[in-house]
Amino acid sequence: MSDENPTPGAPPAAGDGGVDPQPGQRVRVTQQVAREGRALVSAVEGTVTRRRQAKTGSWFAHAKDDRLWLDRLELRKDDGELVVCNIDAYTRVDLLDPPAEAPPA
Repeated sequence: MSDENPTPGAPPAAGDGGVDPQPGQRVRVTQQVAREGRALVSAVEGTVTRRRQAKTGSWFAHAKDDRLWLDRLELRKDDGELVVCNIDAYTRVDLLDPPAEAPPA
């Protein structure tokens, strides 16, 4: 059984601010984690290699395959490192190089 949502190209939805990153685009992903009354913030920049919804090992009643599904964005950093970001309500995705505009008709 596959651990991917069968919906191809399912975009990360939660917390992405309406940004729809596509493979090949350069993005910055900023995430916040609440800890001891303050927010820890981390950011990573890279090129999108894949975006998907993938199930976790966590059980979640009435969900597809009874599993919890997370929105994931996979990036390749400039040094070649691969990073998988779980997108949630505390995640911001910014496009660093928006796609080229189509030439006027």
